[in-house]
Amino acid sequence: MKRILSIDPGHKKCGVLQADIEDLIVISGKIVKSSSVIELLNLWQENNTYDLILLGNGTTSKYWESKLLANKISPVKLVDETNTTFRAKWRYLELCPPNFLFRLLPKSLLLPPENLDAIVALILIEDYLDIKLHWPDPIQFKIEP
Repeated sequence: MKRILSIDPGHKKCGVLQADIEDLIVISGKIVKSSSVIELLNLWQENNTYDLILLGNGTTSKYWESKLLANKISPVKLVDETNTTFRAKWRYLELCPPNFLFRLLPKSLLLPPENLDAIVALILIEDYLDIKLHWPDPIQFKIEP
């Protein structure tokens, strides 16, 4: 397995992430409006082949699973996303450590960005494969159209 996609499904927005498993690196991670997810995944699939698509098993997972399969985006595997939103705050602090002054504060007092859906998508891959991925590019937390 070389490339994998991951989706943190939601009603209004989704975290989507593509990773190279051999190099243990995030290629791209985004937070996009739900209406744009299929278009983005099709764009990504034009340039790459993916061995697997992981989909968080939250409340909208059945809807997204059927939507992905209807658009010939496969193979899809549902994975457990229990506590991933909570854990995303801590993973964010690992990926984006605070500057020197804020490092003196307890981590529980640090407030990460509100939208961590792409980090949740990262955690889905890391949990499923029991690995840690490197995210070299600046992480975007803005919801893209």
